[in-house]
Amino acid sequence: MSLSWRDLESRVGLDDLPAFHRAFLTWRGVEGVGTMPLRRVQQRVEAELNRLVQAGLAVRDGDDWQLKDGAFEGFERAVPYL
Repeated sequence: MSLSWRDLESRVGLDDLPAFHRAFLTWRGVEGVGTMPLRRVQQRVEAELNRLVQAGLAVRDGDDWQLKDGAFEGFERAVPYL
């Protein structure tokens, strides 16, 4: 079973999405997330999703990513939306 990244973002909701994206990047080990401009955060999120593809944990699907089971292991901030 897989999870659509875009579906996950819609579950999070627009108001909470910037904080969720920053939490995702922090979980992925990206430094300086707290001071990054929002546009840069979005670019880094896409870069990290592509790294998940390279690691075999996701598949690119047009402008979406299908996340495989276990792709968010240890990312506690995502649990309420899974």
